[in-house]
Parts: sequence; structure tokens; C-alpha cells
Amino acid sequence: MAKTELSNKTKTEIEDSSSLKGTLASVFLLGFILVITWVSVYFLFLERF
Repeated sequence: MAKTELSNKTKTEIEDSSSLKGTLASVFLLGFILVITWVSVYFLFLERF
């Protein structure tokens, strides 16, 4: 019975870490999109100034 509980905890940890990797990738992608947008707007402002 102790082995079953231990294997369940290990399986849960593996699932959690994989979902967190996807979350990290999504956050980085969103961050890059925001940075590119801000830089584009800044250069547009400088060009029209």
C-alpha cells in the first residue's frame, strides 16, 4: 500500500512539471509578443516625432 501512494505522488509530480513547462513557454511567448509590440510602437512614435 505504501508503494501505491509513492507511485501516485511521483506520477502527480511528473504531470505537474510538464504542465508548468507549457505554462512557462506560454508566458515567454506572451512576453515576447508584448515586448515586440511596445518596441514597434516606440519606433513608430520616434519616426513620426
